[in-house]
Amino acid sequence: MTVSPLIWGITIVVIIALLAFDYFFHIRKAHVPTLKEAAVWSSIYVGIAVLFGVLVLFLGGTTMGSEYFAGYITEKALSVDNLFVFLIIIASFRVPREDQQKVLLFGIVFSLVARTGFIFLGAALINSFAWVFYIFGLILLITAGNLLKPGAHSEKPTDNFMVSLAMRYFHTTSHFDGDKLFTMHNGKRALTPMLLVMLAIGGTDILFALDSIPAIFGLTQNVYIVFTATAFSLMGLRQLYFLIDGLLDRLIYLSYGLAAILAFIGVKLVLHALHENNLPFVNGGDPVTVVEISTNLSLAVIIGVLAVTVMASLRSKAGKAQTALNSARRHAASYLDLDYTADPAERERIYRLLTEEEAQILAMDLKYRNKAKDIERIREQIAEAHRQHEEYLGR
Repeated sequence: MTVSPLIWGITIVVIIALLAFDYFFHIRKAHVPTLKEAAVWSSIYVGIAVLFGVLVLFLGGTTMGSEYFAGYITEKALSVDNLFVFLIIIASFRVPREDQQKVLLFGIVFSLVARTGFIFLGAALINSFAWVFYIFGLILLITAGNLLKPGAHSEKPTDNFMVSLAMRYFHTTSHFDGDKLFTMHNGKRALTPMLLVMLAIGGTDILFALDSIPAIFGLTQNVYIVFTATAFSLMGLRQLYFLIDGLLDRLIYLSYGLAAILAFIGVKLVLHALHENNLPFVNGGDPVTVVEISTNLSLAVIIGVLAVTVMASLRSKAGKAQTALNSARRHAASYLDLDYTADPAERERIYRLLTEEEAQILAMDLKYRNKAKDIERIREQIAEAHRQHEEYLGR
C-alpha cells in the first residue's frame, strides 16, 4: 500500500500535537506525577497506538497491520530496556524528581528526531543497496551478544561523548538552578547539570537508534510503518518511566528475551539478504534459495519470547530478591543525598520506599539475599539511612 503525502502530513501533525500536549499540560509545571496519573496516561498512549494499528489493519490490509504490530511491540520492548539506562543516567546526575519529566520528554523528542533521520537513511540505503540487509543483520546479532554480557545496562555519564565534550570546552556547574539549562556561576554563564543530562540522554539515544532501526527494518521495509511504529512506541515512555520505576530491576531476564528477539530478527535479515543477494562473491551474485520468515511468524515469536521473559522474571525468587536489594541500595543512596531536591515530601517518600523494600528483604530466604554483590555495603547504607532519619525526626 502506497501512503499518500496527505496521510503522511496528518500523521506527523498528530504526533507533534501529542508531544506539544505532553509539554504544555504535563511538563511545563514541574511536579512529580502520581502513580494514578502515570497509569492513566500510559494506558491512553498505548490505546492510541493500538487504535492506530487497527486502522492500519483495516485500511492497509493484514500484512501491513501485522508488520505495524510486530514493529510496535519490538520497539516498545527496546524502549523499556532503554529506561534502565535512563534511570542510571538520571540518578547519576541527581536530577530532582520533579524535573525528571522534562529530561525524559527531551529524550523522547531527540530520540524521535534521531530515529527519523536513521529511518530515511536506512530506507535510501536499502533501496539502493540490497547488501545493507547483511549489515543490519550483523548489527543485530552483535547487539544480541552484547545484551548477554554482564553489566549490559551500565552507563556512566562521564563516559558519554557529548557530555565529555561539553565539560571540556564549556564552563559547567554541578548545581541545578530549577529546570534552567544555563545559570550564573562565579560571575560567568555556565551550563547546568540539566543541560548535561539532556546531552547524556541525547547521545545515548543515538546509540539506541543504531540498534532499534535495523531491528524494525528486519520486520518491514515500509517506511511509513517503520516511522509510525517507532514514533508510537516512544509516546508515553515518560509516563511509563514513573509507572514502572522500581519494577525495572524486577525484569531480570528482559535482556535475555531481547537478545533472543534481536538474534531472531538478525537471522531473518540475513536470510532476506541471501534471497535478494547481488554480491558477486556470494553465489556468483545470484539470489540464494533460502526459507524466508513470514511477518506473522515474527509477530508470534516476539510476543511469545516477551511473555515467557516477563513471566519468568516475575516468578523468579532470585529476581525478587535482587530487585528488592537493588531498589534498597538505590533508595538508601538517594536518602543519604537529599539536598539536591526542593520537594519537602521527597525525604518521606524515599524513606517509606526504603522501609518497604527492607521488609521484603527480611521476609526472603537467606540463600537469595546473600547472593547479592556488596551485600555488606548495602546493609551499611540502609543502617546509615535509618540513623539519619532518626536524627532528622529528633530535630
